[in-house]
Amino acid sequence: MPETSGQLPFDGDPPTDPQPPPGSSLNPPPSRSPNPLPCPAAAPPPEAGAVPVPVPGLIHVGDWLGPEARAELLAEIDAAPWSTPLRRRVQHYGHRYDYGRRGVTADVRSTVPPLPVWARRMAARLVREEFLDRAAEQVIVNEYEPGQGISAHVDSVPEFGPVVAAVSLGSRCLMDFTHPGDGTRLAVPLAPGDLLVLTGPARFTWRHAIAARKSDPGATGRVPRGRRVSVTFRTLARPDRA
Repeated sequence: MPETSGQLPFDGDPPTDPQPPPGSSLNPPPSRSPNPLPCPAAAPPPEAGAVPVPVPGLIHVGDWLGPEARAELLAEIDAAPWSTPLRRRVQHYGHRYDYGRRGVTADVRSTVPPLPVWARRMAARLVREEFLDRAAEQVIVNEYEPGQGISAHVDSVPEFGPVVAAVSLGSRCLMDFTHPGDGTRLAVPLAPGDLLVLTGPARFTWRHAIAARKSDPGATGRVPRGRRVSVTFRTLARPDRA
């Protein structure tokens, strides 16, 4: 099975949406390049700094959130309650995802908090930068301690829209993308503050996973993992359920 590791530099470090104070680190001013890099199978033009990855439809934006914004966001997340339906801790906003039936659970929506202010600001930024065509209706926060991972999967196609966006916080890690047809596997390094956007084949065909281990291979040896938190933004395939 062909495999490529370290495809990216591992060592390089709606109108009613609430508006943060000017200069807020969670909502920096737009800085779109006049000639954005081409991105295979991606409908929206990527924001400045976006890098096409050798998985069609996968967009990687390094340092989408800077250090100050990352610290603020982690503090906001940790101030909210976590739930433990899995071995790892999670937070659901907007709609609860039922892991057993792999779908949004509508009958318990009243028990799920709405998107908090920080999530609405980030969702609005993703729309403003044209990664999403509308604000995300569902946000999930996942915590990964060293040794924890997630099995290979495709985000539910019947439930969620054509673009999935995720921001990494805390520790670095490798995310593996596997093509189910020929078995090709690509390991994409994610650093704190990175944004990963799945569109086209990256969203619907390639499976993504994080190996359950305490370190990852790096350019100069093993790289220990620390606590990592991911924030995933998804639109609903059926907006009438929003």
